[in-house]
Amino acid sequence: MKKGKRILLGVVAIVIIFIIVMFFKVTEGLSEGAKVTLNGIDLASIPDGSYTGTYDFKRWSNTVTVHVENHQIVDIEIIEDFIDDGTSSSSDEIFRRVIEAQNTDIDVVSGATVTSKAYLKAIENALED
Repeated sequence: MKKGKRILLGVVAIVIIFIIVMFFKVTEGLSEGAKVTLNGIDLASIPDGSYTGTYDFKRWSNTVTVHVENHQIVDIEIIEDFIDDGTSSSSDEIFRRVIEAQNTDIDVVSGATVTSKAYLKAIENALED
């Protein structure tokens, strides 16, 4: 019975260590990512076309293409994304808000601040002069 208890304690210790490591991995970079400065965009000087931009910080990495017609953003598509869970609700909402406002100076999605800022910064990077 002693051997069984040692094995069980070993397994429990491994699980606890795994949970701690995953917690730190998931929260790594949150405070820095929340402080990302967004500059906004001036579409008056952006000619028609498709522009690709990337933002890469820790686990928040994405590439988007921004489609501009008549100095307006008409569509934003994800080329490469850090999220691989099959959902796109945050990106869809951010892109809708950017297209509606015609700017990256918008409210972020509640509960997805760093994710929102990562998308917004990629959009800004695409449209930089």
